[in-house]
Amino acid sequence: MKKKKVICIGEALIDRIRNKSNQGFTDFLGGAPANVACALRKLKIDSIFIGSLGSDDYGKKFIAQFNELDINLDFLQLDNDSSTRVVNVDRDQFGDRFFSGFEESSHSCFADEVLSKKLIEKEILNLEKSFLESKYLVTGTILLSSPISAETIFFLLEQAKKFEVKIVIDLNWREVFWDHSSFSSEISKAARVNLIKKFLNHANVLKLAKEEATLFFEDENPLLISQQLSNRPDVIITDGKNPVAWYINGLQGITETPTSQKIVDTTGAGDAFLAGLISKLISSGYPSNQIEIEDCIKFAGVCGLLTCLGEGAIEQQPYYEKVNKFLGSLIS
Repeated sequence: MKKKKVICIGEALIDRIRNKSNQGFTDFLGGAPANVACALRKLKIDSIFIGSLGSDDYGKKFIAQFNELDINLDFLQLDNDSSTRVVNVDRDQFGDRFFSGFEESSHSCFADEVLSKKLIEKEILNLEKSFLESKYLVTGTILLSSPISAETIFFLLEQAKKFEVKIVIDLNWREVFWDHSSFSSEISKAARVNLIKKFLNHANVLKLAKEEATLFFEDENPLLISQQLSNRPDVIITDGKNPVAWYINGLQGITETPTSQKIVDTTGAGDAFLAGLISKLISSGYPSNQIEIEDCIKFAGVCGLLTCLGEGAIEQQPYYEKVNKFLGSLIS
């Protein structure tokens, strides 16, 4: 059986993005693992989303979006006692976003903090079938801020190893999630960093931003970061519109990414990049030389760029044909 599916685990939430004038806002579906699951489907890769949503209107909107893209929701949990998280996203004058906190909720916690291992274990046979058909598992570190969700993530990582599914971790450090969590707000920053660094030892592929590389590893060299982790993962370091540094399959390099003067909103660009990279790894096989690696990074870079040309993470994600058309225009 050829393993071609991707399991995405983690948060699905609402990005409440301030309008350019900072007067009012627009709500968009988001959350890194949800973004990746959607972007993969647009790139013709089957994805499975495992996460927890509130039984609210936002939860219904997510289900409608996931169904429209034909994402597998066999392990999606709907929780009556918590709400789908709404993140306030403000923007600076360059269009870059920063998280300024969360909308108040009438519940004591958010749905993504209560992803239940017990509910997933009830579906163990179906879960094992999904792992048999999957090539990659994608997750981030946000759910580690809740012990309930963290337990579930670790359980799923063990399943992935059992079925030889490669683990892709996007570090995606968002301190605001820890600061506002009833579970982890008391944990010091140093303890949070150590907890996440330990978690990264599970990665076969690690994607992180340049500032995350500095904070967690005091280094921006992907090879040296890989050597700090027990799995010696492939490491990809992004830096906005600047070149991507990578250590992949024993090779190291830097690849320019395409840029545009028409950037509107960078929300979800890194998730589209990651989906683009994974889709290439599945469709073209794991790259074995410099040219193949550069092709993967360039394809991923175009996915990230095209997502920035409009508002919202999921709406703007490009379909496979659009990415190839854009790549063709770069060559001609």
